[in-house]
Amino acid sequence: MTYKSILFLMIVTGLFSCGSQPPPPPPPPVSVNVYTVKAGSAEFYDSYPATVTAVNQVEVRPQVAGYITGIFFKEGQHVEKGQKIYSIDQQQYLGAYEQAVAQLNASQANLDKVQQDADRYEELGKQDAVAQQTVQHALADLQTAKKQVDAAKANVSAIQVNLRYSTIYAPLSGTIGISDVKVGASVSPGSTVLNTISSDNPIAVDVAVDETLIPYMEKENKKDQDKKFDSTFTLTLADQSKYPFPGKIFIIDRAVDPQTGTIKVRLLFDNPGNVLKAGMSANLKILNNSSHESILIPYRATIEQMAENFVYVVNADTVAQRKVLLGQRIRDMAIVKSGLKENEVIVLDGMQKLKDGSKVNPGPEQNKGTDSLGRSVADSSKRKSS
Repeated sequence: MTYKSILFLMIVTGLFSCGSQPPPPPPPPVSVNVYTVKAGSAEFYDSYPATVTAVNQVEVRPQVAGYITGIFFKEGQHVEKGQKIYSIDQQQYLGAYEQAVAQLNASQANLDKVQQDADRYEELGKQDAVAQQTVQHALADLQTAKKQVDAAKANVSAIQVNLRYSTIYAPLSGTIGISDVKVGASVSPGSTVLNTISSDNPIAVDVAVDETLIPYMEKENKKDQDKKFDSTFTLTLADQSKYPFPGKIFIIDRAVDPQTGTIKVRLLFDNPGNVLKAGMSANLKILNNSSHESILIPYRATIEQMAENFVYVVNADTVAQRKVLLGQRIRDMAIVKSGLKENEVIVLDGMQKLKDGSKVNPGPEQNKGTDSLGRSVADSSKRKSS
């Protein structure tokens, strides 16, 4: 037998010996913890970006021209309606007022004289002691004198208004800003803004909510407007601190924005410490109290792949991967909008070792105890997000 023949026989023998080996044993079942899906009513908050705004805000402008002679407030402080805040040089208006009063007095004195003349000529006319033309001239002079008095009175009133406008009072109660003018500045009506006053308590919060929330907002708005503020609407500030006072609906806008599909809603919040200031950014949380039961599962039981969520459903001793649509997260729980039914069993831990069709050895159910909220996760009690 040649060398090549021997080598060929060795290769063939090796191939037959390999093909006769038994297949490797299947992998052992994976030990996993499981969770039985339960339905329960859920309370959670939808969050929307919001802007703090004043319920009322007024720009303070002068109504007469002149120089600022006095500022009578502390910038950034609360002022009361009717409080004196600015004064404009009154000298020119005082002089004009005194001159107008003097003109009124002169006109009134002339009227008294003309009235006496008219009365005397009327009496003489009745006796045919003077010509009727003289009587008529006297009565015409009387009418002229009366009109002169009326004009003088109107002039006094106009100048008096200017004099009154030289002292500026707060048009509403609220917080006054930093003054745009200083003492000695020249101001004129219509073009100069002296300051801005905005109401501060209560204060408003504007938010654009999805149009699907309109029925809910209308329902809340129809409730007694004098009711106490409750926890339906709460506010989280920019530093993530929770504002201590809840709000209530003040105004729902007239129309939906067709570009965004949202509607503007204005809410009122108590602001006793003036913590909220117009222009601040915040997040408005709206309590979503679901009236129907929802499927709730621990969020850690889900796997995210390509922006989609999956769970492993246990069928006897195997698992099947299933896509689920998640809703609002409530702490360590999540609402399942679709993909699971009550009483189905899902894998809670150990998903990294699984694939579709894997054998499993289910351990004890994990929803026999309590969840992170301190309540039984197997009951139907309401779960509420923070």
